[in-house]
Formats: sequence, structure tokens, C-alpha cells
Amino acid sequence: MPDRRSFIRSLSSIPLVGGLLSSRRALAAPRKRDYFKELGIRPIINAAGTYTALTASLMPPEVVAAWEYGCRHYARLDELHDAVGRRIAELVGCEAAMVTAGAASAITLGTAACLTGKNVRFVRQLPDLSGMKSEVIIQKSHHFGYEHAIRNCGIRFVEVETREDVERLAGDRTAMMFFLNYGEPAGRIKAAEFAELGKKLNIPTFNDCAADVPPAENLSKYLKMGFSLVTFSGGKGLCGPQSAGLLLGQRDLIAAARINGPPNSDTIGRGMKVNKEEMLGMLAAVELYLKRDHAADDREWRRRIGVISRAISTIPTVTAETYVPEIANHVPHLRIRWDEKQLRITHAEAQRKLREGEPSIEPVPGGRGELAIGVWMMQPGDDKIVGRRIREILLSAG
Repeated sequence: MPDRRSFIRSLSSIPLVGGLLSSRRALAAPRKRDYFKELGIRPIINAAGTYTALTASLMPPEVVAAWEYGCRHYARLDELHDAVGRRIAELVGCEAAMVTAGAASAITLGTAACLTGKNVRFVRQLPDLSGMKSEVIIQKSHHFGYEHAIRNCGIRFVEVETREDVERLAGDRTAMMFFLNYGEPAGRIKAAEFAELGKKLNIPTFNDCAADVPPAENLSKYLKMGFSLVTFSGGKGLCGPQSAGLLLGQRDLIAAARINGPPNSDTIGRGMKVNKEEMLGMLAAVELYLKRDHAADDREWRRRIGVISRAISTIPTVTAETYVPEIANHVPHLRIRWDEKQLRITHAEAQRKLREGEPSIEPVPGGRGELAIGVWMMQPGDDKIVGRRIREILLSAG
């Protein structure tokens, strides 16, 4: 039987062996896997844009590097949250900022901040609004598919249409005034006037600008206009992590939003977790985006449109024109139309054939009476493939 000293010597060798094995594992490069193929998923060519259902944008190498750095290091999450928020606020030129779990998460946390402030008892109480302000003003034309992110805080919407409506209906129960940026053309109260009204009535104003970058100046435009809070999606035009977003605005409201969110327990935002990878990825994305040559981006997008347009230019009755959406996804797109009777194919059928073909191509969803193509999320060479496939589909229909 070994003596005690021999046994201790044998134990001391175990970490060394483990370390050697770990080092060998670390030196071996992981096997590259085609996950989509393994899972039976067909990749697509994104000829639509930054739609969440199409996994939005792709992260550039600088953002991937920041993400990978986060994967290899631990940190105190609150400390990192604060530091990243300060850096992003400096870059954008606003009082304060925080990284959120997407724009919808930012809407919930911003709403909660306007309701609770820094009152921890109120934070724990949500969505029970007993003893708290409970109403959010919204224009009738600004209702949208993500407003559950506001309603889950327990609020009641108060609908308005005019400035006079706001001044008449705002009161002691009003916690926030909400503005949907892409809904501005449909509303009678425009963004600047809405922000001014909030200042006059001493009510926080929140502008949802989720898909409104580019242009880059929008990151600060609406805060300079006077909005208290603004949100942007991280995984759209900024090309950050798809699971991240930005909440920008007043220092006191951002601080209150932080209290209502992770890693704090028993809060309405606890499930909206943002880890170090998303935070560093968003920081890198904002840094990179503000340094980009946006004029060069525009030229490249228009070049891609030209490639697709030329591929179909000789087909009878086909017309192709460039258009830029007024607010959201404010980049060059291509609109294609044709005589459905002469070519014997509808625009909807052409969309279906693009999706079902090889490779699978996703055009801009919807669009009755036209085939709309977004080029800004395409990868090199995709424009030629898209142009060829549209040409094949239209020529083979007859």
C-alpha cells in the first residue's frame, strides 16, 4: 500500500496532466461543420433586407472578433454594461446609452423606466401600476405590431390624432408619449412637434427608430430634436448581433431602464438578457458603422441594382425602377413590374418561384403588382444570381 507522501505526490501530477490535455485540445482547430446542411435547412440569398424573420444582417469580421473576444473572457456584467454604454453614448453624442436584447426589449425597458423611475418598489411591482402613472399617449395611426412590448408593462393607451388632443388628454396619469418613426407620414403630429409637445407638458417621449439606420445621422437626429428616448435595432443596418439593440437618451431614464432589466432579478426585463458578447458586438458595430464610407455603400447598392436591371431589360413589358423608402430601410431598392397577361406569370408567382428555386432567393415580402428587390444585404455575386434567376423565371413562363 502506498504511503501518504506517495499519494500526495500522485495527486500533484493530476492538474499537470489535465493541463496538457487541455492544451492539446486548445491547439486542435475545431472541425468546420455545415450546420444548415446537417439540420436540413436551405440557406437563402437575401434579396429582401433586414427582416428579423430572414435573420436580418450579417456581422462583419470586426463585430465577429468582438463577439469572439467576449466568448473567451469573464467580466462583471454591470461593470461592462456601464462601460459599453458610456462608450456608445460618446460615439453617438447623447447623454446615456445601453445595449438591449433587440429594439422590442428597449421599448419595454424604456416604458418601464418612464413608469417607475428609480423607485425599486415600483420596479418590483410592474405590471401592477397601483399608485403609479398608467397611460401612454399614442397617435391612432401609430399602432403597430410590436406594441405588446409597451402593453406588457400594464399601461393603457390613450389615442390621439391632433396636437389639441394631446394637450387635452395628457395629465397626471400620463407616463410617456410614444412615437413610431416609420409611421410619421400617416400621423398628423410630426416628429419635431411631438417631441416639442412632450417638453412643454413635461412628459417623456419615446421614438421607435428600429429600422431607421441608415442614414447614420439618425442615431443622434431624434435626440437632438428633443425625444427623451430612442431605440434602434442592433441587427439591421448597424450589422451588429441580431439579438441586440440600442436604447439611447436621457441619463436618468437610461439608469431607470437598467434597474428594470437584467441582470437584476424580479424585474419585468429579467428575461431580456444581454451578455458580454452582445455588448461588445454592439460596441464594435457602432464604431465601425460611424467610420464607414456611406457614399461608397450607396454606389455599391446602385451598382447591384444596375446588374439586375440589365439582366431583365430586354424582356418585353418589363420595367425596372430604383426607389428609396421614405423612412425605414432608407436605401436603394429595385421595383420590377411587367404585363402579367403577356408574360403569363403573376408577380406573386414569380416571388414563389424565387423562394422555391435553387438557390432559394427571398425578395421583399408583400408588394402586390410588383416584384421588389432589396440589394443591401446581398453578398458578393448575389446580384448576378438574382438577375439571372428573375430572367429565367420570366422567360420560361410563356
